[in-house]
Amino acid sequence: MTARFLALYETPTDPEVFDRHYREVHIPLGRRLPGLRRYTVGRDVEAVRGGGPYYLVAELEWDTMDELRVAFASPEGRATAADATRLQALAPVRIMVFVLDDVM
Repeated sequence: MTARFLALYETPTDPEVFDRHYREVHIPLGRRLPGLRRYTVGRDVEAVRGGGPYYLVAELEWDTMDELRVAFASPEGRATAADATRLQALAPVRIMVFVLDDVM
């Protein structure tokens, strides 16, 4: 089982400010989350149906949903969440948490 946290950011009001903050502040905070197995970022994401294009998608992965919950309840998780609030002032975001099931 794999648990994922997905953040879809819309186009920021000031892409340069957003990118700098995300790269220099948010990624280093997120990388310190306990149990984090993988952290990937994608750019210029197009929705296949519904919704507009997304500026950035971030995908964080843990082995279990319990590990994800522990990570976000930790001091590192609270610091990352507080910074995410700052990012929302720069770009609207949609957040999802889910568990992956292998189908093949």
